Amino acid sequence: MEGIHRQLLEGEQWVGDSTGPFFGFMGAAAALVFACFGAAYGTAKSGVGISSMGVLRPELVMKSIVPVVMAGVLGIYGLIVAVIISTGINQTADKPYYLFDGYAHLAAGLACGLAGLAAGMAIGIVGDAGVRANAQQPKLFVGMILILIFAEALALYGLIVGIILAGKAGSAKPGTG
Repeated sequence: MEGIHRQLLEGEQWVGDSTGPFFGFMGAAAALVFACFGAAYGTAKSGVGISSMGVLRPELVMKSIVPVVMAGVLGIYGLIVAVIISTGINQTADKPYYLFDGYAHLAAGLACGLAGLAAGMAIGIVGDAGVRANAQQPKLFVGMILILIFAEALALYGLIVGIILAGKAGSAKPGTG
């Protein structure tokens, strides 16, 4: 912000929006926080199922780690979008950052973060029940993995849409609205 004030004092025309970066930073935070909430819930819920199942069938514990790994990937999706957004927030006199850009980054962060949260909840519930069921009937393992893959795909959709929306930032032109 120091550069903004210096340019205003020196009489240069500032064309950006002073509140636009707030929405961009909120998008970066939303992507990371919500995706990590989903990853944490999926990891915790699946971990409870693995611990419970491990008492009866300890030889299946390592095979049952799959839901925990899949839940952890959700946090990486949020991190990717948060980094893309935060590197796109660069307000200078040469390259202004408009409200449109902030809203695009906010939408990107919310799309990725909330999709990651929903996927984490699904992975946690399926992982918990799936590893317990797998301990009793090993034929259920493939079905559990397929359900987990479809749940993970939900977060992948959010990642893709988040990247597309983040790419829309910077395409605003002044005076076209």
